[in-house]
Amino acid sequence: MTIDTTGLTRRQQEILAFIRHALETEGRPPTRAEVCRAFGFKSPNAAESHLRALAAKGAITLEEGRARGIRLPGGFPRRSSAFRDEGLPLIGHVAAGNPILAIEHIESHHPIDPSLFSPRADYLLRVKGLSMRDAGILDGDLLAIHRSETARNGQVVVARVRDDVTVKTFSARGKLVSLLPANPDFEPITVDTEIEPLAIEGLVVGLIRNGLPG
Repeated sequence: MTIDTTGLTRRQQEILAFIRHALETEGRPPTRAEVCRAFGFKSPNAAESHLRALAAKGAITLEEGRARGIRLPGGFPRRSSAFRDEGLPLIGHVAAGNPILAIEHIESHHPIDPSLFSPRADYLLRVKGLSMRDAGILDGDLLAIHRSETARNGQVVVARVRDDVTVKTFSARGKLVSLLPANPDFEPITVDTEIEPLAIEGLVVGLIRNGLPG
């Protein structure tokens, strides 16, 4: 279904394009926090205001009480062909504010069966640095990642904080979250989630030593 964008402001058109891109590449709509990061809004209220304006103009439908409750008329678009039948996407450098599975982040695809991992893997992430060295995660390794927005204490996660994507062990006490390295040369990252956004992008469910052959 084609959406008439003639009545939308330029910023509304940009946000609508961002929503469609997320659906086509990640298979799910963005959260309000992801819209904020992508467009540099200082408050989630700004994102909410634009989303409600889009809903009022019939460009989207909002489902109350759901973090990803954004729908397009006619349902979800099909995911880009770059994400179908090509194996697990390998993610390299992740640009600040962009969805982790955006096409520009994908270095290649590898014919690895996602069901080899439990829970099943959704993508591979190339490790950069030695902050998780003592957990056996080394620079250049590939991590199999299961997409998840939640984590339990002790799980190794992919987290987005302060515009950076990092791999650390998750530890939470109430609203205070610590992302713990496994290397004494690195300091924990501590986030008070009441005043600073933190997004869990996935759980580490497997490791492939020193990458894959080209």
